[in-house]
Amino acid sequence: IKPEEAMEAPVSVYVNEFSEEAVKIFLEDITKANNTSQPIIPIYIDSYGGDVYALMAMIDIMENCEKPCATICVGKAMSCGAVLLACGEKGHRYISKNATVMIHDVSAYSDGKFEEVKSNARETTRLQKEMFNILDKNADKFTGYFDRLVFRRGRSDWYMKAEDALKHGIADHIGVPKFTVDILTVCKF
Repeated sequence: IKPEEAMEAPVSVYVNEFSEEAVKIFLEDITKANNTSQPIIPIYIDSYGGDVYALMAMIDIMENCEKPCATICVGKAMSCGAVLLACGEKGHRYISKNATVMIHDVSAYSDGKFEEVKSNARETTRLQKEMFNILDKNADKFTGYFDRLVFRRGRSDWYMKAEDALKHGIADHIGVPKFTVDILTVCKF
């Protein structure tokens, strides 16, 4: 066997949207990566955000992974993307030097009967608390840290450059890691 035939290509996961279809692709890619000999699963994030329920599914998949997941923001990690970035393995959360992170309140739209609107408002409130709690926990901050900072900004979108994401504990390193594969050849007689 030639060395290039014996070598497995490392599997990376790419996230640019948060939807039911994106969760399906995410699970397939994570499963492929888990079935290789690579020691860590790189998850590249370049997203404007999306469905919070899809984010929660992706977080559950990462937490139940056999291997640690490195998160790498290239371009942007906004809304759900920012939370996913923070959920990477501690010490393996990266942000490229020109990337942007954005955090904000959960967005929702509701119509229907009065009680349905109230029910949807309660669910939106629950999701918002959950999102901020996940950020607080993964950034090693006290409960309410991110909610307070968003409140101080008038509950508007909070944009951060790479240095700010590092300062607030959303990322551990500025830069994009390199994935290298070493092949060891052993000759025996």
